[in-house]
Amino acid sequence: MAGSKIGGLKAAIKNKEKYGFDFYRRIGALGGKKSRGGGFAYDTEMARLAGRLGGLKSRRGDATPVDNDAVESAKQQIKLHRR
Repeated sequence: MAGSKIGGLKAAIKNKEKYGFDFYRRIGALGGKKSRGGGFAYDTEMARLAGRLGGLKSRRGDATPVDNDAVESAKQQIKLHRR
């Protein structure tokens, strides 16, 4: 395990010796193929709903009580959107 930059470089060299020069390219490709296109960049509506939920739960600013009904409603909207 690399504990420093030098250790990381040594580990990279060793991995390339053991598994081939294109080791990092192959493992990177595996991750790319497993991608389901998730994330907020692909689903702006989900980003909006998640942001709303976080804003409802936020404790910054005035000490106003959390509206639990609104939080539950936001959670339900997210669940329905995922289907």
